[in-house]
Amino acid sequence: MSVVAMPVPPAATAVPARPDAALVRALRARDEQAYLTLVHRYTPLMLRVAGGHVGSRAAAEDVVQDTWVAVLRNIDGFEARSSFKTWLMRILVNTARTRRAREARAVCMGSLPEEISRWADTGRPGRPGPLDPEGCVLAGESRRVVEDALAALPPRQRTVVELRDVVGWSSEEVCHALGISPGNQRLLLHRGRLRLREVLAPHLAPARVAPIR
Repeated sequence: MSVVAMPVPPAATAVPARPDAALVRALRARDEQAYLTLVHRYTPLMLRVAGGHVGSRAAAEDVVQDTWVAVLRNIDGFEARSSFKTWLMRILVNTARTRRAREARAVCMGSLPEEISRWADTGRPGRPGPLDPEGCVLAGESRRVVEDALAALPPRQRTVVELRDVVGWSSEEVCHALGISPGNQRLLLHRGRLRLREVLAPHLAPARVAPIR
């Protein structure tokens, strides 16, 4: 089955409710219908997630397309240690982060030191401040600190933290998207935020780091 020969369809249609595990097995056998079924099932969700990372619908569609290409290239290496949906979301988020990083290098995105401070103080990122031309270089360095800290998280923690704190989803939306329980979602989020605060703390004045509550 050729990656080039299987573009993402432009719109979703009704599909049989075959379980993901069966579709993955068929996809490994290069079953085109299995691929199309998965695309129809998950593309609307993927567009929502990608839209929280990149600046336009067109960019989100590019991220989704690139994600499906990556799925086709790597499906034989999927070990089913997590659900297919979780694995798919990890690929999508990583692809979106790469796209966002490219965009950030081209445009100054604002004052990131303030965003880092808010994350350390509250356990969640704040919204970037207004554009600050004099702080663009520092902002770029700070953004890289945040990106590197997120990349260092274990994959499940990183996915939950990004969906909650970057994309802005509710806990219910994250649980539904990843197929995890509310308790598991809270645990992954807590551990991910704690690790982030530990990584970001050296970049802040000691007095700015608040205890976790």
